[in-house]
Amino acid sequence: MFNLIAQIYPEHDAGALTREVIAAFWPEGGARRQRPRKPSNNLWSERDALVITYGNSILDGSHKPLDLLLDFVEARLKGAVNGVHILPFFPYTSDDGFAVTDYYKVDAALGDWPDIQRIGKEVMLMSDMVLNHVSSQGTWFNDYRQGRAPYDKFFKEALPTDDLSDVVRPRTTPLLREVDTSMGPRHVWCTFSHDQVDLDFHNPEVLLEILRILRFHIDQGVRIIRLDAVAFVWKKIGSPSIHLPQTHAIVKLMRVLADFAQEKVILLTETNVPKAENLSYFGRRDEAHMVYNFPLPPLVLHALLSGNTRYLRRWLRSMPPAPLGCAYFNFSASHDGIGMRPVEGILPPDEVGHIINTVQTSGGLVSMRALPGGGQSVYEINCGYFDAMSRTFAGEEAKKIERFLCSQTVVMSLEGIPAFYIHSLLATPNDHEAAARRGMNRAINRHRWHYPALQEKLDDPDSDQARVLSEMTRRLKIRAKQSGFHPNATQLTLQMDDRVLGVWRQSLDRQQSIFALHNVSDETIELDSYALNLIDDEHWHDLLTGEAIETDGVIPLAPYQCRWITNTV
Repeated sequence: MFNLIAQIYPEHDAGALTREVIAAFWPEGGARRQRPRKPSNNLWSERDALVITYGNSILDGSHKPLDLLLDFVEARLKGAVNGVHILPFFPYTSDDGFAVTDYYKVDAALGDWPDIQRIGKEVMLMSDMVLNHVSSQGTWFNDYRQGRAPYDKFFKEALPTDDLSDVVRPRTTPLLREVDTSMGPRHVWCTFSHDQVDLDFHNPEVLLEILRILRFHIDQGVRIIRLDAVAFVWKKIGSPSIHLPQTHAIVKLMRVLADFAQEKVILLTETNVPKAENLSYFGRRDEAHMVYNFPLPPLVLHALLSGNTRYLRRWLRSMPPAPLGCAYFNFSASHDGIGMRPVEGILPPDEVGHIINTVQTSGGLVSMRALPGGGQSVYEINCGYFDAMSRTFAGEEAKKIERFLCSQTVVMSLEGIPAFYIHSLLATPNDHEAAARRGMNRAINRHRWHYPALQEKLDDPDSDQARVLSEMTRRLKIRAKQSGFHPNATQLTLQMDDRVLGVWRQSLDRQQSIFALHNVSDETIELDSYALNLIDDEHWHDLLTGEAIETDGVIPLAPYQCRWITNTV
């Protein structure tokens, strides 16, 4: 810890600052481990799967939304999902929670800390540490403008004359915002929006306060901490101000604290960037426990819309196994759009163009980002993942549900921990009205369900919502019993028909093999079972259908069918 603090703050007394860091994370001498938790594969298992949701994705006008969320999880997801990522549930002013005004409070419209604690007792609770920025209308920034210590030095300032041409950003708004303060006019750094003002981690007091907040959230029952927009936290004039060495050192420092915590705390970095940059946050098994598998959503989308796994398969083959003590966080959809930056250098521009044109035809939207030195490029596609499967590149609209279920089964099959946005589980259609009313593309995928109306849909076996949720939970319950789907179980990408994504998973004890096959096309395919190299003297069957599989026969795959062929029950 001392060396990391000395690296981050070379001009400060590293010994004194180390003591302050310990006091911030363990106030009043709180109990901690005598030795750090060593990297292992024991922090998670095949039973782990999460739902991603806003605290108010389900409403009824009379009950607290957090209570409704817990009711939904217990009534509809039990045995299928054992973790919940509640997106920022703090008071906020914009960006649906990511402009926080007070990290120590729960948004009163959702509930209060006892409601959060109840959820944390029932499931593995994940929450956001929005550590790059805070609301421009919060107490911290108001105190900054009034020149009140310590907040007078909490925010990153720059001059319009500074060289900021290389700064990497996910937005097109001006980087600097001029504000009046008691010290005179100042220009503050705003990576995301002018209501989200960036903190200045050059000031160690900022880091100490963030660590106090982390401890408070852990005490409320949070066990997975999502480090939102962490790549941007350290700024340096004249640099891209992303992934700087101090940023990695801050994550490493948090990992040290997590490893000494008595609670099993998992750090997840949110870095929507190309592969090498994203994987760098594993460090040498000393940074994040988990990283988002950001290329997965656009690559799975491309495979199902094109009917071809070539690019998805090539990427999978290039992905290294997660290091010991680390895991991938697999998902296809989130509260944000389908990010396109992660497939830079993976998908050719014309294939990206095919995706955008097809999804736009299905009612999706597109958001842009500013390029260093000027210009714009596509940052993300805004569309519910269910509606993104409305048609293929060829214009085929039939079998939408089968196509969608295939996409989600890919996420279940791969190395890592799967997570599913609530609107994917519920086959929620695009909310064009919300996007237009709020003037925000991302609102298209942030629908708020009226709980009685949702219950009615889920009780109707012919509705899209019931069909999708029923089959998703069925597959997840099967998955949770297979040691071959442990997040760190061996994975090998199989070479087969381009219309089929095949992966071989083997349990850590080598007792179970699973051949996960996914037909991403609208054609019936017959595979020679010899291609899977099934061991002759073992009994093989499909976990999803219960069918016996012959070692010397043909394995048929209907359009968009998935099979989990295994040698154990």
